[in-house]
Amino acid sequence: MQLVTPPLPKLLPLLQLLKILYLLWYQYYQTLPKLHRHSLGQRLDTLFIEIIEAITIASFLSKEEKQPWVRLAIRKTDTLKILLLVLWETKSLDNKKYIAVSVPLDEIGKMLGGWNGQILRQLQTETQAKQNSPDQKPREK
Repeated sequence: MQLVTPPLPKLLPLLQLLKILYLLWYQYYQTLPKLHRHSLGQRLDTLFIEIIEAITIASFLSKEEKQPWVRLAIRKTDTLKILLLVLWETKSLDNKKYIAVSVPLDEIGKMLGGWNGQILRQLQTETQAKQNSPDQKPREK
């Protein structure tokens, strides 16, 4: 009997990077001092999951509906960066681990900012096109 591995789902590059980063974070999370593992570490873990959730939801929505979810992911990513910094400053996360998580997290933040900017530009273009188009009023007979 041969074991067949299931096919891996295709993810957005942003989600792929976030998934890899979360798996790394999860290893570090389990080795945090107990004092921070059940407080700050738990909050960081929850933020990671909420960011993944917001990006996944946004990926399936129309342009008009995407932006609030992308902005939510940006806010949660910024919060994650600050709390990660606190964890490092309290010496609960060493330099090597902090860098290993914070550098890809910065890249994720840039990708989210770019996605948000792209959505804004598309919405502005559509709004301008609607404003510049002649009114399509039915003719009276």
